[in-house]
Amino acid sequence: MFTAQDLFQNFTEQEFEAKAIEIFQHQAINNLIYNQFINHLKIEISTIKKLNQIPFLPISFFKYFEIKSNKDVVQKIFVSSGTTNSSTSRHLVTDMAMYHKQLEQSFKYFYGDFVDYQIFPLLPAYAERSGSSLIEMVDFWMKKSGQENDSYYLYDHTKLAHDLISKPKNKKGILIGVSFALLDFAQNFPMDLSEFIIMETGGMKGRKKEITRHELHHILSQSFKSNIQSEYGMTELLSQAYAKENGLFETPPWMKILLRDPEDPFNYVKQGNTGGINVIDFANIHSCSFIATDDLGRYVQHNQLEILGRFDNSDVRGCNLMTL
Repeated sequence: MFTAQDLFQNFTEQEFEAKAIEIFQHQAINNLIYNQFINHLKIEISTIKKLNQIPFLPISFFKYFEIKSNKDVVQKIFVSSGTTNSSTSRHLVTDMAMYHKQLEQSFKYFYGDFVDYQIFPLLPAYAERSGSSLIEMVDFWMKKSGQENDSYYLYDHTKLAHDLISKPKNKKGILIGVSFALLDFAQNFPMDLSEFIIMETGGMKGRKKEITRHELHHILSQSFKSNIQSEYGMTELLSQAYAKENGLFETPPWMKILLRDPEDPFNYVKQGNTGGINVIDFANIHSCSFIATDDLGRYVQHNQLEILGRFDNSDVRGCNLMTL
């Protein structure tokens, strides 16, 4: 019913809203858990005509239920890293080809052609377990770039430093890493990476004291002489947002973030105010495209968002966001 070409394109505001309503009506009927959630709220599906009327499924549901269209066959399961004492979220992916198409279109939208890049992943913890959507994404990036080196480095900072210095001159470099690993590497091998994209994905994984994103970027930029970028993604979402400058995140055209009133989940805050992050992600077409996360954000201007941390009573996840 929905194809990648339908979903991953540049939408006007009106087109996006129309597609979101179409997806809502489909998922509200064909996703058992979402259907039960809507019925519990005593909402009539046919009455939903506008974007701000759509009910958003709490992200915690991915920990306790199978969130997918009823008849779809599961091809892969992404599992959140979680913490020792917390349950993990499971995202049942029923169309890996569509997921990969989203990754391709998203990278093209933000960075251009894969073949212009070489990827250097520093993702210990994620690369040491199975079911990580982040590793699936980076695997896909490296495959599409055509690079021969597919090392994940883990804790081998010496090899990473050597490979960064030896990068082919006709390639741009992306060093993507989890926060604690980038901090360790910056301490052990400070170097001029001003021509590289340095991308942090968050997450101290209990290895280091939590610091603000601003502090993290300051330390890394001092060590690497480079602007630091950020990726905002999670197990429960199949699309990603990126902050290329000043810590302000932007979404691809098939993803939108609405900020709900922390005191009233059916109202939305105005630009400049802080609210809970609700995500519309068309890539979640076979699970649920309308997710109420535990994160807090603030729109600085149109489609430029600050991620401000998490609600106090939410679980601390393995890929948690740092409080500013």
